[in-house]
Amino acid sequence: MGAFSPEPGRLSSGSPWLTIVGIGEDGRAGLSPAAARALDAASLVVGGRRHLALAAPLAAEMLAWPSPIHDAYPAILARRGQPTCVLATGDPFHYGIGAELARLVPAAEIACFPQASAFGLAAARLGWPLAECACLTVHGRALERVIPLLQPAARLIVLSWDGTTPARLAALLAERGFPESRLTVLEAMGGPRERRREATAAGFAETEIDPLNVVAVAVAAGPDARVIPLAPGLDDAWFESDGQLTKAEVRAVTLAALRPRAGQRLWDVGAGSGSVAIEWCLRHPANRAVAIEAQEARAERIGRNARALGVPDLTVMRGRAPAALDGLPPPDAAFVGGGISDPAVIAAVWAALPPGGRLVANAVTLESEPVLIEAHRRHGGTLRRIAIARAEPVGAMHGWRPAMPVTQWAATKR
Repeated sequence: MGAFSPEPGRLSSGSPWLTIVGIGEDGRAGLSPAAARALDAASLVVGGRRHLALAAPLAAEMLAWPSPIHDAYPAILARRGQPTCVLATGDPFHYGIGAELARLVPAAEIACFPQASAFGLAAARLGWPLAECACLTVHGRALERVIPLLQPAARLIVLSWDGTTPARLAALLAERGFPESRLTVLEAMGGPRERRREATAAGFAETEIDPLNVVAVAVAAGPDARVIPLAPGLDDAWFESDGQLTKAEVRAVTLAALRPRAGQRLWDVGAGSGSVAIEWCLRHPANRAVAIEAQEARAERIGRNARALGVPDLTVMRGRAPAALDGLPPPDAAFVGGGISDPAVIAAVWAALPPGGRLVANAVTLESEPVLIEAHRRHGGTLRRIAIARAEPVGAMHGWRPAMPVTQWAATKR
């Protein structure tokens, strides 16, 4: 079942009828008087079973979140104009249900009573400045999302998926060369079951961890730590590849030519190893990419590379362009690295771009280069030749070994 969305124009601004109340492990005792009044005045109270138990006793009708959670949205919207309360953990607008409900109900119709978020509580327990911490959730998300944040001396606060998350995170840290990183597991903060445990990643052996937990990580990089650099052009060895890989130097120039901006979507057409799409996603956490690849083995390899480099949300689409592009969400920018000898590929990608969209294409063969020259003639932009040579052994000495030159066309659609 797809995500629920209301009928267009169904909701309009009015007085608040929907109250979102943040509740902690201390239950009703931690609610402000205003939040408690809103809870008691509601004719319907919605929340997780744990939330409903924390808020007891309740005289109103109760609705526990179903699975999937959006199946409850019609019941909430049907109460429009009647006092309705949704319970959430801590701050409902910090990785909480608040943002989802605000997409369905105008802000003028919502009253929210937040409490301290799990991130704020964790920072307070540890004495860490919250503004200097990287805060993320792996609740319902891939653990590999932490990888780009593993920078020397960084402080992370991670909202766990369940009681297994701390051990899995410790194993990931040790595997990637951060064995002395210190993990603090904070369980059921703010209530009678609160507990705190600490260990290094290499020495982590804690068990029976409460599913409601947050992991704070003081990152300590070992000498062989795999730290994701902040600049484009990752070492080629970091990508699993069968040889179809945009090499590091050319990749750095290509990312610069694509001019990524926060929140944009990239099409990587003929993605090979997925290196350009992966580095696009690494430029900003909100960036998205679709890697289009015809060969099954390469498509699977792209997925492995994306997870290993911390962008597990990258979408891999198996198929051959231009047919494989049909039905995809339109891109803000596109890179064509494979299939350029077919002029229909460039034409289809260019047609899919919105005004202001950016297209970059690289060619290494004699058959592909005329296609880029013709695209430049039709659409303008820039053409450049990229030639790289690397020093390699020549007997007991060294010499320059040139790579195949790359012709690059880049243009912005007007």
